[in-house]
Amino acid sequence: MINWLKLRYLYLALSLLIIIPGAISLARFGLKLSIDFTGGSVLTLSDSTIIRQKDMTQQQADEMVGKLKEKNKDLKMVSFETLGPSLGQETIKKTIYAVLLASLLILIHITRAFKQLKFGVCALLAMLHDSLVLLGIFSLLGHFFGIEVDLLFVTATLTVLSFSVHDTIVVYDRIRELQKRHSNESVYDLANQAVSETMIRSLNNSLTIIFMLLALFLLGGASTRFFALALLIGTISGSYSSPFTAVPLLVIWDDLRKSRGRTS
Repeated sequence: MINWLKLRYLYLALSLLIIIPGAISLARFGLKLSIDFTGGSVLTLSDSTIIRQKDMTQQQADEMVGKLKEKNKDLKMVSFETLGPSLGQETIKKTIYAVLLASLLILIHITRAFKQLKFGVCALLAMLHDSLVLLGIFSLLGHFFGIEVDLLFVTATLTVLSFSVHDTIVVYDRIRELQKRHSNESVYDLANQAVSETMIRSLNNSLTIIFMLLALFLLGGASTRFFALALLIGTISGSYSSPFTAVPLLVIWDDLRKSRGRTS
């Protein structure tokens, strides 16, 4: 059996290597927000094209559609709406509240399910890892390539969090089952065995999703391309964090508890 957790500190160092540049970018540049958050106008056309501009009147939208219809007579305006800055700020607040509420409920649920606080905290830290990876990468993409985040990005972020926690629970549940059968063995050995037993299943499941999202990113429409990219980044990060962040953190927690017990 492979000793996965022998390199647990290396896994965490690799995570920091990815997170730190994104965290610096978030602190300096933030995210490049779309008009969903800053306010502006959204024009939706019948060929699934969405045009977003900071300032656009109904007359300007009609003129734009008229010019486009010269090239495509079947083109029609599906909808035209204007979002105010106050609505965008309200959306940001609700997004933050949703993430905080989801995190709190996840912490409570996992702690109660596994009857130990360390499971809930470590799962939450792994989820935070995936959030920072996703936000940091999109901050860098926004600064260097002008890629904006919109409401679909919020949807992708919340989806990524659920995927991350789901994979973590699978490994944690295996650790709990092994603890019942081998109560005398250390958390290190049980966690290592749990990772070995769930690795192939998790990898196959993740690759299926990754291949689908990669195809959607490469071949999908412009309106969903970066939504697919966010899901793709989050899926890869979540697949990594469950065995190589959530489980190592659990083992390190146990090591620290034992070291405190020896020194007290």
